[in-house]
Amino acid sequence: MAKHTAVISGGAGFLGSHLVDALLARDYRVVVVDNLLTGTLRNLQHLDGDTRLCILQQDCADPLARDEPVSLVLHFASPASPADYQRFPLETLHAGSNGTRALLELARRHQARFLLASTSEIYGDPLEHPQTESYFGNVNPIGPRSVYDEAKRFAETLTAAYRRTHGVNTGIVRIFNTYGPRMRLNDGRAIPNFVYQALTGQPITIYGDGNLTRSFCYVSDLVEGILRLAISDIHEPVNIGNPTEHTVLELAQRIREAIGSTSDIVFLPALEDDPKQRRPDITRAHDWLGWTPTVPLEQGLARTIAAFRHDLQASAR
Repeated sequence: MAKHTAVISGGAGFLGSHLVDALLARDYRVVVVDNLLTGTLRNLQHLDGDTRLCILQQDCADPLARDEPVSLVLHFASPASPADYQRFPLETLHAGSNGTRALLELARRHQARFLLASTSEIYGDPLEHPQTESYFGNVNPIGPRSVYDEAKRFAETLTAAYRRTHGVNTGIVRIFNTYGPRMRLNDGRAIPNFVYQALTGQPITIYGDGNLTRSFCYVSDLVEGILRLAISDIHEPVNIGNPTEHTVLELAQRIREAIGSTSDIVFLPALEDDPKQRRPDITRAHDWLGWTPTVPLEQGLARTIAAFRHDLQASAR
């Protein structure tokens, strides 16, 4: 029998489902709370029959009464890709505000550790490079990306207020670009877009001139860093991401080459407020958690491409 219970909102999503796997591997009982706005139960179907897993299809802000003691609450519910949070702006703000408060209250009632999934987007289009956790950011509060940026910034503020006011044991992870199996084919972010387009022979579309930079962390590395933070007593925000920086054009070329695709690379108008540079300073993660990423981009892309090929074949049946 599992010794501890973890509640994770957004547990049917890409990243959330990988966290569910990792928690079960550490012998937690896991309660998933997900309204399936952008998640899917397919991400958890390999766990059918595992009696340690409970799935509640409901909004993360709805009342959640648990009879058993809860020791860990992880708030990962939110649309996370620009395509999703611009399609669901009010739902994104709701998850960051009402959802965060509801799960903080759950942690408060159970005296549980609470971990907020924040994001590198709280830095906006950064004027500091690489981005340290002490940087306050450069965010347009009414721009097209603001519903996600400001939802996460508010969620961080609320989390810190609960720690100061109610003594809740809180943590904040600022997640930089991640990728891997279980991303949706139509996710809208760079790696799933490029892989899908290259596999299907479509033009690979880049917004802008391709010189924007991003840092990509494979999902298994990211999950390891998140869990180390989750079981710690660290309250300050911690960046989790891969500090190796690539231009978007370089990424597209590497994906095309890895697939053996002949897709053209097409440049489209730049997106408003799209950050020009994105690279985490992971000194805190290294020094406080003993964590550094280990999966190189070439290896991670190979695994992701293989998973996308499988998904495309399955959808064609």
